[in-house]
Amino acid sequence: MSTSATGTERRGSRRRPTADESWFGAFESAEDTQIGEDTAHTSGPVPLDTGPAPATASLDSRLFSRQAERIVSAGQSAFDRIFRTFIGARAALGVALALALAATGLFGSRPSLPAALVSVAYGALALTMWLLPKRGTVEPKALAEFWNPLWLATIGVDLVCFSALHVLTPGSSLNYVALLVLPVLMAGVLTPRLKALATAAAVTLILFGSAWRSVLAGGQMTQLLTQAGLASAGFFVITVLAGELAGRLAREELTARGNMEMARQQAALNRLVIEEMQDGVLVVDRRGRVRAANPAARRLLAPEGMCRPAPFQLRGVDAWRELVSTVERAFVESSWPEAGRDVTLEFEPGLARTLRVRVRFTRQRAAQANEEFCVLFLEDVRNMQARSRQEKLAAMGRVSAGIAHEIRNPLAAIAQANALLAEDSTDPAQRRLMRMIADNVERLKRIVDDVMEVAPGLPQEEVLIDATAQVAAVCSEWARAAGVGLGERSVLRVELPGEPLGVAFDAEHLRRVLVNLLDNARRHASDAPGAILLRLESRDAETAFLGVASDGAPIPPEVERYLFEPFFSTRSRGTGLGLYICRELCERYGASIDYRARPPGDPHGNEFFVVMRRLPLADNEARLHLTS
Repeated sequence: MSTSATGTERRGSRRRPTADESWFGAFESAEDTQIGEDTAHTSGPVPLDTGPAPATASLDSRLFSRQAERIVSAGQSAFDRIFRTFIGARAALGVALALALAATGLFGSRPSLPAALVSVAYGALALTMWLLPKRGTVEPKALAEFWNPLWLATIGVDLVCFSALHVLTPGSSLNYVALLVLPVLMAGVLTPRLKALATAAAVTLILFGSAWRSVLAGGQMTQLLTQAGLASAGFFVITVLAGELAGRLAREELTARGNMEMARQQAALNRLVIEEMQDGVLVVDRRGRVRAANPAARRLLAPEGMCRPAPFQLRGVDAWRELVSTVERAFVESSWPEAGRDVTLEFEPGLARTLRVRVRFTRQRAAQANEEFCVLFLEDVRNMQARSRQEKLAAMGRVSAGIAHEIRNPLAAIAQANALLAEDSTDPAQRRLMRMIADNVERLKRIVDDVMEVAPGLPQEEVLIDATAQVAAVCSEWARAAGVGLGERSVLRVELPGEPLGVAFDAEHLRRVLVNLLDNARRHASDAPGAILLRLESRDAETAFLGVASDGAPIPPEVERYLFEPFFSTRSRGTGLGLYICRELCERYGASIDYRARPPGDPHGNEFFVVMRRLPLADNEARLHLTS
């Protein structure tokens, strides 16, 4: 394997910058902001979502500093990175030794053969270790023991080779003592404190041994021992300082990893909250580039379904032209009304959507500062109006319930007084007026009862009933009260399951819902046999279906959208609370009620249906049967 090829491989293996992958779209990334001419200036329809978004690698990397993200996400510890750096330094030092020997030879100073052999051998070993492919991450325990192969191959080899060079060339022009800094520094950074001091002590012994050998050869003792002592003291200082710096680095890395994990968890929570928000959220830059868009915003920007995931360009789409103008205006003004402004998206003729847009900037505007991003909160004006109507209806319901409660007492007094007058009156005209009073008192009572039923009450406990028996009993009772006979030629046709069907509902409330639906069906149905069809069936293990269909005229669309609104009625004498109360009663038990027009050609064109939750019945549950 050649050195150039290895260098290329190492450069290629470096972690490249990831694409903008956080929820906020990597605000500082230059790559995301490169908008092609075809994207920025072409016009066309709304870009819809046609498939899953491309996979990303690091979802929250841009919420943290670039350096912290690079270090923590690289998969390496600080120990491993520093070890690899020392390996590279040893390889460079081995090459430098060989070049130094070659340079001294060129200038006429022939190096000794033992020193040349040691230098070449060290260079070969250091280069080989650097060129070997990386196998796993180096752990601190690998260098914690003197006889570990990795310690012997690095610090041990350096001590032996550099000491040999120093001892074998006492009179050389090259000072090999400085080379011993590398193993001492490596031991101080990568090995425990005691082992690092032992390495410095070994170097001290080598220096003093070499100095004593020079003294025996005729050297000046004071000068040589002083030089060895000063060098040894320096090595001990290097060892202690390197150990302290390495410990601080390790502590900071642990803190950074812990903070990074906490930040990632917080970012995941923030992203989850934003994605589940009912309001649309967009993050837009000055170029009109949408850096982030939650699902609610993507639904609001498309005529149906969702627009494509972020990032995408706002400019160039005809339907979004007014929204682009709003963003540009916000950047120019650097402020926005707290309540927001209305923007209309014209998708096509006859299809438009009005949005309430609130703009907030990503940081407080300071003097001489330019905002690069803004956050848009989008809300459908129709939803806002619906919420307002619901709030008004709730307030009106509370007021109406209070008024109805106060009406009950005088209404009862009127009914009682009218009954007392009827006992003594014999005049036919007066009795006719008393009957009118009694009829209207009953009507007022029904209205009061309806209003009180709409008023919120206590939470309902889960009640288990046999829907088959309850529906059969209600049908029998209703048929007798309405003067409808039961049988093959009856206006009412009932289809019930052959076994008990347990549902979560109150018996009296189910009776009220069913009677209301039967009354409405009878009012609009013909007198033909089977004009009203009542069906009760089990749809699956979780739900039961109750439908009341009739052969009356189809309900117009302009009426259908208000069927379950309170106080809406097509009859002059109706309160408009019947179906609204039915819906409220159903929701108390986790059921739902709705209307649908049956397919053309079906004799029963209109159908109101209730979907209830099924519950298991006891084996000995009693059943009632429909009787004619």
